[in-house]
Amino acid sequence: MTTAAALGATALVLAGCSSSSSSDSGGGGGSLTVLCTVQEDQCQQVMDTFSAEEGTTARYVRMSAGEAVARMNASKANPEFDVVYGGGADNHVASAEFGLLEPYVSPNADVIPDEFKDPDGLWTGIYWGMFGFCANTDVLEDIGADLPESWSDLLDPVFAGNIAMAHPATSGTAYQAMWSQVELNDGDQDAALEYFGDLHSNILQYTKSGSGPGQMAGRGEIAVGLIFAHDCVKFINEGFTNLETIYPEEGATFEVGAVSLIKDAAHPDAAKQFIDWALTPVAQEIGVATGNFQVPTNPDAEVTDEMVDRDDVAVLTYDIAEAGAARDELTKRFDAEIAPQPKE
Repeated sequence: MTTAAALGATALVLAGCSSSSSSDSGGGGGSLTVLCTVQEDQCQQVMDTFSAEEGTTARYVRMSAGEAVARMNASKANPEFDVVYGGGADNHVASAEFGLLEPYVSPNADVIPDEFKDPDGLWTGIYWGMFGFCANTDVLEDIGADLPESWSDLLDPVFAGNIAMAHPATSGTAYQAMWSQVELNDGDQDAALEYFGDLHSNILQYTKSGSGPGQMAGRGEIAVGLIFAHDCVKFINEGFTNLETIYPEEGATFEVGAVSLIKDAAHPDAAKQFIDWALTPVAQEIGVATGNFQVPTNPDAEVTDEMVDRDDVAVLTYDIAEAGAARDELTKRFDAEIAPQPKE
């Protein structure tokens, strides 16, 4: 597999400030700051590899997808970042609704299937992944519960205090859970919120990070974490062999992780260079190199056995534009009607 093996440059992890370089050369030698929402190890290697291969220094700040939208909106008058990398396309749509993005149609986007990109270039998909459950089989045995195979199974009182999910206001992962319920209820957002109201009594904790519930399940703190399936696979490969990945039988939506150009970016040429590179097979295969098994959107990138095959799971219809437009109001309703978002 083609991956980033030669890493000569070191990407700097910022605490929140933008690049200090005034250079902005699309041909290399400049710098940019990336708001990155994938796993930390993947963020690091993406920036290292881009910096080494393209000669432009990529710095990054890592946040969950929901936090990223809020952070960009807070610094809208003087953007801290040049590119947002990762996070569901619905978050990018929500960002565009706030006027935070500007279109850029990369020449490398030609090979990306239409379902994985915005026709006007506001976002372009770099990977996709299915939502699912991540269950600890030891804890299930301890509490006398069967492996949950459906959304309805999660409502069983046997799971009281044994489920965790992220909060949809801070996590794109949790918003996928919400939108899965919207789709399962024929677009009825009230019914979706009613489901989560019923589920609330079984929830031990709402985390800020989408992958957090999977780690909790791996440590045996809960029986089931609601996360992206590829994150559960990652944790299994990292040693949590008591975990099992489940795709709910009623179906679930899928995230299209995207990359976008931030409006009024300080380094737009370097940002476009980064976006061009992010759509290449080499860039998209970094996920596997770091043990992250999202499915690449570039058809020439390698697909491995650990990645989900959409022919094997129940995939729900997913209107990214509709989900993105509804995100702000729906997450505010969750915050007010179900549970407030975590502060830490």
